Amino acid sequence: MSSFAEEYAALQSELDQVLQNCSRPAEEVKILAVSKTFPAEAIREAYNCGVRCFGENKVQELSEKAEMLPKDIQWHFIGHLQSNKVAKAVQYASWIHSVDSLKLLNKLDRIAGEMNKKPFILLEVNSGEESKSGVSYADLPELAKAAASAENLSFAGLMTMAPLTDDRREWLNAFAKLAAARGELEKMLSIKLPELSMGMSGDFAEAVVCGSTIIRIGSRLFGNRNYNL
Repeated sequence: MSSFAEEYAALQSELDQVLQNCSRPAEEVKILAVSKTFPAEAIREAYNCGVRCFGENKVQELSEKAEMLPKDIQWHFIGHLQSNKVAKAVQYASWIHSVDSLKLLNKLDRIAGEMNKKPFILLEVNSGEESKSGVSYADLPELAKAAASAENLSFAGLMTMAPLTDDRREWLNAFAKLAAARGELEKMLSIKLPELSMGMSGDFAEAVVCGSTIIRIGSRLFGNRNYNL
């Protein structure tokens, strides 16, 4: 068994236990393997273990890997999306987790229509740290209303990152707040938003307890990153 296979099996076992403890069905939570900065060979190893969903945070890196790797991979773009990279992001990513402004939303909608595509989008919500991107909770309803009416985008839910702290209570508060916001938006817009992308290698258990449906796992599966890449 490869090192990736061992880590993936261990992660799945831990996730299953968390789900059992909070009485959630196993199929409610998907593992997104965050492959940013790792080479195509590492992704291929994960692919050979049965993984099909991978997350990237740079459009150029995403496009290069997508051209090299099997076409049935489902690519998720999870990084800050620059306006001039929207077309390439729509071309390669079937999911975009980081929509955080009306300007970006409108450009995604227009270009997706021009390319005859309909990517799933999540609105990225800032958990309260100025250093991070994301729409504020105050501005979220307006952006969500626009996302729900976009003709060429599938508005699927919300995404956030927990505060940079070791305080587990702060993680739980941030995740619970996003889940509550999702519920309020569903009532306000009379739509179903099935996805909550929250939780990473160090805090996925807390996220799952609070309702996460997509956990973004990188270093736990692939090892430490080389940020010079």
